[in-house]
Order: sequence, then structure tokens, then C-alpha cells
Amino acid sequence: MAKTVLIVEDEQSMQRALKNKLEHAGYTVLAANDGEGAVEALRSSKPDLVLLDLIMPKLDGISVLRQMKGDDALRAVPVVILTNLSSGDKVAEAMQLGTFDFLVKANYSLDDVLKKVNDRLGGP
Repeated sequence: MAKTVLIVEDEQSMQRALKNKLEHAGYTVLAANDGEGAVEALRSSKPDLVLLDLIMPKLDGISVLRQMKGDDALRAVPVVILTNLSSGDKVAEAMQLGTFDFLVKANYSLDDVLKKVNDRLGGP
């Protein structure tokens, strides 16, 4: 059975591009447009990995991470942060909350994201 990746990204073009890349590689992909949708998707599907934007409407990525870390069923789900923030308090806080890795949106390609997902999950 294919491993499931949840993409939490409010920018629709980026979300579609990531979804297409991961599905083409053999992953099952779920998507959420904001933090509230992410929490709902996490609780209903428990994905194998989350690609999480930090700056989103309704509930930001840090709040999503806090909820994940406070939930025994979700605490161990690996998270890769996708952000426009290359440094600063938000990224540091995300790393302290147990984030596996992060990619700065301006500096990565879809192949870079696929490599991070494959590295963490060992492939679909």
C-alpha cells in the first residue's frame, strides 16, 4: 500500500505542483488549504508524513505542529516545513517542536521535495 503524504499549503499552484509530483512518484496525497483543514485531515487519516507551510490562514503551521505534538496518535508523524522564512523565530520554534527538516520555498525544486520525502519514508 502506498504511503500517504499530507500537503498543507495555502498557495494553490504550489499545492497542485507538489501533489502531482508526489502522486507521479507513487504516493497517496492528501491536501489542506489551511491549518484548520490540516488538523482535520491529520485526525481523520493519520498520514505517513506532512509537508507543512508555516504561514497560512485560520491556523498557522506552528499551531498545527503544537496540536500534533500534543496528540499521542500524531506525535511521531514526521513533518517537513515548507516556508518562505529562511531563518528566525518561527523556523527555530518548528525545529524545537520536532520538525524533521525544512525547505525554503525560494531555494528548492519539486525534485528536492521528493528527495526529502523519499529519504524520510524510504519511498512510496
